[in-house]
Amino acid sequence: MIEVMGGLLNALGTASLHFLNFGSLSWLVAGTCCGLLFGAIPGLGGTTALALLIPLTFGMDKSDAIMLMGGSMAATSTGGSVSAILLNTPGIAPNAATTFDGFPLAQQGRAGEAIGAGATASALGGLIGVFTLILVIPIAKEIVLLFSPPEFFLLALFGLCAIAVSTGTRLLQALIAAIFGFICGFVGFDLVSGVVRYSYGVEALWDGIKLVPALIGLFAISQMIDLAVQGGTIASHAAEFKIQRISAGIRAVFANWSTMLVGSGIGTFIGAVPGVGGTVAAFLSYSTQVQRDGNPDVPYGRGNIKGVIAPESANNAKDGGSLIPTLAFGIPGSAETAVFLGAMVLHGLEPGPRLLFDHEDVVFTLVLSLTIACVVATLIVLALAKPMAYLTYVDAHILAPTVTVVALVGAYALQGEFGDVVVAMAFAVIGYLMIRYQYPRITFTIALVLADITERSFFQAMGISDDSWAIFVTRDVSLILISLIVISLLIPSFRVWLRKRSASKRGAS
Repeated sequence: MIEVMGGLLNALGTASLHFLNFGSLSWLVAGTCCGLLFGAIPGLGGTTALALLIPLTFGMDKSDAIMLMGGSMAATSTGGSVSAILLNTPGIAPNAATTFDGFPLAQQGRAGEAIGAGATASALGGLIGVFTLILVIPIAKEIVLLFSPPEFFLLALFGLCAIAVSTGTRLLQALIAAIFGFICGFVGFDLVSGVVRYSYGVEALWDGIKLVPALIGLFAISQMIDLAVQGGTIASHAAEFKIQRISAGIRAVFANWSTMLVGSGIGTFIGAVPGVGGTVAAFLSYSTQVQRDGNPDVPYGRGNIKGVIAPESANNAKDGGSLIPTLAFGIPGSAETAVFLGAMVLHGLEPGPRLLFDHEDVVFTLVLSLTIACVVATLIVLALAKPMAYLTYVDAHILAPTVTVVALVGAYALQGEFGDVVVAMAFAVIGYLMIRYQYPRITFTIALVLADITERSFFQAMGISDDSWAIFVTRDVSLILISLIVISLLIPSFRVWLRKRSASKRGAS
């Protein structure tokens, strides 16, 4: 153990020398600014940023290239939280969970506080994720191999349990929205049966409904439609023009440190599971926080600051977790790390067990890049939070068409397909109707996100077990996940029982 820690310290010392060079450090700052920009513009995101940066790394020193790419990867989620809070527009898919409470805070004139909390939680979550990466690298293989299709399926079910606990009194509407979300998630080519489902002859739907254009329509454009219909500004008290101090949001993170730690832990854990991704991590962190907080002072979905801290800490923590399978086995944990893996191969760095021995300094250059970029991105966002918060006081007739155009451009820029614009507009109508008739968009979104992994993992599990259900109860990790599912479903009933018991005691007294 002492030898392992000594090796880690030596690698960190060697890697830190790169950051004493001003030229190398400037690449890191440039990557961080690029990540913030691409994260804040709906439809672009970290994958697009990394893909565009790869040609720029031709001829660069491999350490400088790692710092440029690492800075961009670490800052994307932080940038996406800004548009999620100010405009109800998730810059990238994982930031969709931030809109549930971030945007209501902006409507209350507390945009600065929400941005401060989101940026701080992102930085601390990223640091925790990177620190976990350092500790887990020696045992990465054992952790990754714990998960197979049965565990993926049960993990998805655990995420879906949020439907039962995050809707309050609108359970029926939430279940209807979830069913509709599953139907939308099942559109397109089925890899199991080979059948194209629910496409109605439209070729653009053969690949399914793309998540980012759907979220852009469901949250950004639908909110702009609602804002244009109502008129006024995003913040409901424009006459009392006052931006909350950023420090209030920063203090809120430290006051709710358990929320940040749990969110970071979930983000790191989910990030390390290949193929699950940051969107699942953010929503699972949000739903877990809703379950943990039985009697919140402010209902979730109406401006609870913990609803910003939980998903944002998970968003950045997942970067460190997703690099565990990428570096250890060459298995990308997310779309971003898949592009990053390609950049590493381009510079002669073959991900896998040998990378940890032959290029340990490069690995820890990446670790330090992620660490520093988290801090730099947070400082930039905090410095600009107050002027950015003024967007919430722009008149709807100016803001709505501007944001709608930018959102549609972002949907088109994702893959250059006009069909994505149509999808965004269709989901904008759906989103507006859900707002008007008070159907929870959170359950719809969770079902849409988890539909693919739930179905695929179930059929894979049944296939490798010859259609035996026993495969779900014969593995230790599966049993742990089943226990968590049962507990999460029982928690709401347990809380109702406690409230009734407390009320009966008060009545008797």
